[in-house]
Amino acid sequence: MRRQWFIWMIVLCFFCSLFPNEAKAMSVSAKSAILMEQTTGRVLFEKDAHTKRRIASITKIMTAILAIESGKWEELVTVSERAVRTEGSSVYLKPGEKIALKHLVYGLMLRSGNDAAVAIAEHVGGSVEGFVFLMNEKAAEIGMTNTEFANPHGLDDAENHYSTAYDMALLMRYAMQNEQFREVSGTKLYRAPNPTEDWDRVWRNKNKLLTHLYEYCTGGKTGYTKRAKRTLVTTASKDGLDLIAVTIDAGDDWNDHIAMYEHGFAHYELVKINANTIVKDVNDPFYNHHLFVARDFIYPVTKKEEALLRLERKLLRPQKRWKETGVPSVVGKAELYIGNEKVDETPIFYKQQKKTRSFFDWLLGVSRDG
Repeated sequence: MRRQWFIWMIVLCFFCSLFPNEAKAMSVSAKSAILMEQTTGRVLFEKDAHTKRRIASITKIMTAILAIESGKWEELVTVSERAVRTEGSSVYLKPGEKIALKHLVYGLMLRSGNDAAVAIAEHVGGSVEGFVFLMNEKAAEIGMTNTEFANPHGLDDAENHYSTAYDMALLMRYAMQNEQFREVSGTKLYRAPNPTEDWDRVWRNKNKLLTHLYEYCTGGKTGYTKRAKRTLVTTASKDGLDLIAVTIDAGDDWNDHIAMYEHGFAHYELVKINANTIVKDVNDPFYNHHLFVARDFIYPVTKKEEALLRLERKLLRPQKRWKETGVPSVVGKAELYIGNEKVDETPIFYKQQKKTRSFFDWLLGVSRDG
C-alpha cells in the first residue's frame, strides 16, 4: 500500500512539473483583483473581478479622461467655493482662482485632489451633477455594466457609487488609448503655476510603483477611503507586453500588483500573425491575390497555448451573378483559435480591380464631350 502511494506521489509531481501555471496558483491580498492585457483586453488573472465594490479615488481615472476628451485642455477654470470645501485629499485651490484645466488634471491624477475633481466637473459638465451624467454615459459606452458613478472623486458620500475590478480595467484600457492621458498617468513630478504665490505648486505622484517600486510601471491611480479601503489601478510594460492591474480592498496592494505583473510577464507573450499571412496561400483561383484584411492578429499566449494556435478562413463561394453585380467588399472572415476556442476574428475583404480605359474608350469619351 505504501509503495502504491509513493508511485502516485511521483506521478502527481511529474504532472505538476508539466503544468507549473496550474500547480502554483497566484494569490493576492485584495478582495477583488484582475490582470488584463491592454491590446486585446484578455484577462490573464482574476479574483472576484465582477463583484461590485466601492472604488474610492480610482474614480478619478474617469474624471481625467473626460476632462482630456472635452477639448478644453488649455481653458482657464474658475475655482468655486464648492470645490474648495470638498473634504479629503486636496491640492489646496483657492476660491475664485483661475487655473488651466490641464493643471487640474495633473493635480487630480498625481495628488488625488478632490477639490480639483469638483472644479473639473463644474467646468466640463456645467455642474457636478451634469458631469456625473457624462461619467455614467461614458461608462455605458465602454461596457462598464456593473458600474455607477455618483461623484467625480470617489468619496464615501453616496451609496450608489461603485464598480468592479473588471470594469475599472476596461476603463483604464480605454483611457490608455489616449496619448495625453498616458502622459499624465505616467508623470512622476509636475509643476503648476500658483498665481497668488511666488512659488509654483509641485506635485509628486502618489503611485509608488511608478516612482520607485517597480521599474516596468508606466502609470496608474491610487485610492483610499475608510469604507472602500485601499484601491489601485496601474499599468506596466515589458518586452512589448502592456498590462493593466486592478486591486480593490487590498491589504498589500503594491506587492499584489508586482506579483500579478511578474506572473504576466513570465508566462505570456504577444504573438503576431501578419495581415498578409492571414490571406496568404488561399487555395482558390478566384480569390488568389485579391484578398486582404485590415489588421494583424495580435494575442497574448502562454508557451503551451502558442502550440495550439491555428488560423481558419471562411470564404463565400464565388457566384456567377457577381459578373453583373460585382464582388462584395466583404467575402469572408478569418478566425484565430487556441485549440477549439475562438479568440479573435476579422473580416476578409476583396480587392476590387480598377477598370482600365482603352484608347478607344478615351477617344469615344472625347468625341462625346466634343
